[in-house]
Order: sequence, then structure tokens, then C-alpha cells
Amino acid sequence: MFGMSLGEILIIAVIAILFIGPEKLPDTLVKIAKFFKSFKKSINDAKETFDKELEISELKESTITYKKQLEKSIDDVKEGANLSKLDDIYSEFNNMANDIKGDKPKKKAKKKAKKSIKKVEKDV
Repeated sequence: MFGMSLGEILIIAVIAILFIGPEKLPDTLVKIAKFFKSFKKSINDAKETFDKELEISELKESTITYKKQLEKSIDDVKEGANLSKLDDIYSEFNNMANDIKGDKPKKKAKKKAKKSIKKVEKDV
């Protein structure tokens, strides 16, 4: 216990009996036991608090890492989705709609629509 041998514990007990006296010794031992119990509880509480803080800091670090990965992925998706192609497709369909509404013959509009659809299929 605490790195002490039985002989050392007996010497401490004899000295305690001499200084404290046999009447007060049991009460004193109870007080010492309560002190050590409360001290141990305080140490354990501090350890638990430290462990929780350490876990929270690890969670913060992993959250920051995941956030950076997500932002990078979003940027990659934005770069990959070339929106200029969609703008070209939209303008071609608008032109076809205007041609259909206008005075141009329907055959010419149908031909242009088929051409645009083939172009869209090729791009996609």
C-alpha cells in the first residue's frame, strides 16, 4: 500500500497511538479516510473534466477537417459543372422557340431543333 512495507505501517500506527491517544484514534482514522476519499473524488472529477475537454477539442479538430473537405468537394463540383454549356443550351432553345414563333418555315425550325438536340446529346 503506497509503497510502504508492513513494518513501516506498524511504526506509523504506534506513533499515531502515542501522539493521538487510543480514545481519539478511531475518530481520527475516520476523518483521515474521509479526507482521502474526498481527495480521490476531486482528482477523479478533475480527470473526467480534462478527458471531456480533450474529447471536445478532438471533435472540434475533426469537424474542422470535415468542413474543409466538404468545402473542397463543393469547389470541385462547382468547377466540374461547367455552367457555360448550360447557358449555350438555353440560348439555343430560346432561339428555336423564337424561330417557331416567327415567320420562318416549320421545316427549318424542326431541322434546327434536331441539330441542337444532337449537339446537346453529344455534349452530355
